[in-house]
Amino acid sequence: MSYPGGTSVMIMNDGEQNSAHVDYTFTPKFSVGSFAEYWRDEEFGMGGVQFNFLAKRWNNPDSQANFYLKSGIGVAYSDQGNFDHETEPAGFAGLAIDWEDRRFFTSYENRYTQAGDIDDFYMQSARVGVAPYIGEYGDLHTWVMVQVDHKPEAEDPVTVTPLVRFFKGVHLVEGGMNNNGELLFNWTIQY
Repeated sequence: MSYPGGTSVMIMNDGEQNSAHVDYTFTPKFSVGSFAEYWRDEEFGMGGVQFNFLAKRWNNPDSQANFYLKSGIGVAYSDQGNFDHETEPAGFAGLAIDWEDRRFFTSYENRYTQAGDIDDFYMQSARVGVAPYIGEYGDLHTWVMVQVDHKPEAEDPVTVTPLVRFFKGVHLVEGGMNNNGELLFNWTIQY
């Protein structure tokens, strides 16, 4: 979610999935976008429309917190075994909450996905981070973070990913590697 009239383009890749999302913010509390995902272990893709709602924002003198509701509806396509070339209606719903000041960051999000007979799953993720320095407006901002992911049905249900986040201007880039040696790379552009 960006500012009203703003567009965000997000590319997200980790040990579970590759995804892309384009989002347009209509109001300070509501955005709509299109998404495409591919879940590698489950061998299925999903695409559709995503809705994001900022349920609450807390602006404090030195920090900010947000509570979002997220949902999406679309179609899933499977490449796996008995479901090869099958399409099913699909959707997801979840929430995200974060808090940050100029030095510390913490977040939690979850999601339940239903893709007909192809798959259904629950996942959740939490992050903590610290900025090694506090930059001024327009500077390159750096965060060192640790992300813990939990997907109960996965072969490795809990993974831990140390990562680094860089933010400058309209670009946010994240990179890391989890405890299974799988890479994380995310890139967001807001304009």
